[in-house]
Amino acid sequence: MPELQTGAVKTVGREALLRGIRRIVVKVGSGVLTAADGLNRAVIESITDDIADLRRSKIEIILVSSGAIASGLRKVGLKRRPESVSQQQALAAVGQSSLMRAYEEAFGRHRQKVAQILVTRDDLTHRRRYLNARNTLLTLLSWKIVPIINENDTVVVDEIKFGDNDNLSAMITCLSEAGLLVNLTNLDGLFDKDPRIHPDARLIHTIDKVDRRVSGYASTIPGFLGKGGMASKVKAAQKVALLGVPTVIANGFKPGVLKRVLKGEQEGTLFMPRPVSLCHRKHWIAFTKSPRGQIVVDNGAERALLENGKSLLPSGIKEVVGRFSLGDAVLIVSEEGEDLAVGMVNYHSGDLKKIMGVKTSGIEAILGFKHEDEVVHRDNLVLARQLDEGDDLCQWRG
Repeated sequence: MPELQTGAVKTVGREALLRGIRRIVVKVGSGVLTAADGLNRAVIESITDDIADLRRSKIEIILVSSGAIASGLRKVGLKRRPESVSQQQALAAVGQSSLMRAYEEAFGRHRQKVAQILVTRDDLTHRRRYLNARNTLLTLLSWKIVPIINENDTVVVDEIKFGDNDNLSAMITCLSEAGLLVNLTNLDGLFDKDPRIHPDARLIHTIDKVDRRVSGYASTIPGFLGKGGMASKVKAAQKVALLGVPTVIANGFKPGVLKRVLKGEQEGTLFMPRPVSLCHRKHWIAFTKSPRGQIVVDNGAERALLENGKSLLPSGIKEVVGRFSLGDAVLIVSEEGEDLAVGMVNYHSGDLKKIMGVKTSGIEAILGFKHEDEVVHRDNLVLARQLDEGDDLCQWRG
């Protein structure tokens, strides 16, 4: 099959980039983990063999695993994923125990202990709970236990769901400060079209930056058992790149694929890290916290934010949309409706409506108290231009 190279990195460069990484997040999709009669035990054993070998090389592994709903689907006897949220939750409840038992048995052959972590987006949205999750994860790694993380599909609802485990894997990469994300799927990587339909599809080995063309490639390759397809994997790679962390999308059916990736072999599609990265806190604000509302600012505040690196003050606010609380993330837009930034607010929406357009010296007289001079401090503000990764990366409105 022909190959397509969109980046300048060759095999030697890839080896140098991945050399010395000591902590990686491995995401495994439903399409890899499930077979016609249930879980694909052979693939699970192959992946755990790789992870056990890497652990013996002193590399820490965090596993983000799909498969609970797909496993439940097979056990219950349904042929396709139902649309009903309650049915999906029930399938996850049926399948999660089988999934973890399969991992425990597979890792047990190597005398490797595992731990199950089930999370919702709400668990990672609150900074204290986010840090608690991080401490738990780092403790497990220090005990040489492999954490196996999945979205808690049995309780998740639309307001708190990650949307797919690809997105979750990007968040876990940020939370754990991992040096690499490996996304294992049922394809050899990203192709310029769906190789299952088009025999002339070309594999893309390296991507320096995701643009419209690359996003277009991904949108043509859907998933089956999972929710995300290739498009969500590319978006996850975009987000991770903003941390300064590379991603490799590779074929989870290939025995030894993880070890080959870590050796720097030309396996799968490598997404290069961005040369200027966000700090972990700003990445968390931009991609983990879901915006709860919107603040419309005037032209003066827009210039202060974009050109002078200033915080957002109440005097520059024209309109407050939605209901949100102190510490929530909000989308900041111009009077023309252009997305300018996302930030973490210091005031409740109801209080903000009372003080918008007011100078900071007048806050306490109106509210009877003052949390801060700034509505959004610049340290808690992420500008849209900082996320210059393509038109659809941020999805702040989604």
